[in-house]
Amino acid sequence: MTDAVGLNVNGSVSAPAGADTSRPLTATRDAPLGGQAVIEGVMMRGVRNWSVAVRMPAPQDAPASALGDVSVKEFEFGERTRVRPLAKVPILRGVIALGSSFSVGFRALNVAASAQLGEEAEELPAGLWVAILVIALIFAVGLFFVVPVTLVSLIRHQLGSSILFWLVEGTLRTAIFLAYMLLLSRVADLRRTFEYHGAEHKVISCYEAGDELVPERAALYSRFHPRCGTSFLLVVMIVSIFVFAVAGLHAWWILVLTRVVGIPVIIGLSFEVIKWAGRNRRHRPVQLLMAPGMALQRLTTREPSLDQLEVAIAALNAVLAHERPGELSAHELLGVEVVA
Repeated sequence: MTDAVGLNVNGSVSAPAGADTSRPLTATRDAPLGGQAVIEGVMMRGVRNWSVAVRMPAPQDAPASALGDVSVKEFEFGERTRVRPLAKVPILRGVIALGSSFSVGFRALNVAASAQLGEEAEELPAGLWVAILVIALIFAVGLFFVVPVTLVSLIRHQLGSSILFWLVEGTLRTAIFLAYMLLLSRVADLRRTFEYHGAEHKVISCYEAGDELVPERAALYSRFHPRCGTSFLLVVMIVSIFVFAVAGLHAWWILVLTRVVGIPVIIGLSFEVIKWAGRNRRHRPVQLLMAPGMALQRLTTREPSLDQLEVAIAALNAVLAHERPGELSAHELLGVEVVA
């Protein structure tokens, strides 16, 4: 049974009389679900299926306050979700799962963009999305790995210690990442995407808590999730500090090479950390460990409206129409424990 929930004039949700509204609800279990905010919508993925729900533009003759319909498209992963022997190996499975998430994520962005352009619009060629992904990866590797080690290499003789070099580089890398996230949070055009990001988290947490999947209930849950991609990226920054400490201090080009080659190891280790945190989220030490990543989500999520939660619920319901997370063992599947 759920408590009664009231709607305010501005569309926000009010909790029942006498309830503690200072802290949003949170789930204590981890379901094999993930998702991603897209243009005016949300992608949700499960074990065998994934879907994209998008709020379509309202008709031209509709009132200014009118909302468009919710368009939902469903897809199957197929047999490739079955884990091959190598994909069961810790660390390696994280690299494979992240690659799968990238693939689905870019396809979801393509679907959402095409939906906003109209029924007659064609999806962008796959080659163009591959080019965008490659450019994005080159930018990320350059900004977060090559730039820090290059800048610190310029003052390596003043540092006079490999340990100090390692600490300064790690601190600089993390600072650049945090500054980049802060800059993104200030971009006005991304605000609605961040709201849909918050809607995705709330709806997944609502499902994980076994609550009723309606906007009014989902709105009561936290917009922060321990398996969020934002938290994952912060874990990557922290894990990289310890991984690169093993590489030692060498010539600049060797340092750059170790940073690039070491990225898959860092991603794999970070994936294991996020996966472990999601399974053990109810324990206080784990909550404290993941607190910085949860706090960082304040930059990449915003409180969604009820109509945005409706879109996220439509995406999740499309997945749940074909499967029930937990029916299959996560150890036998690929990319199940993806970031939310």
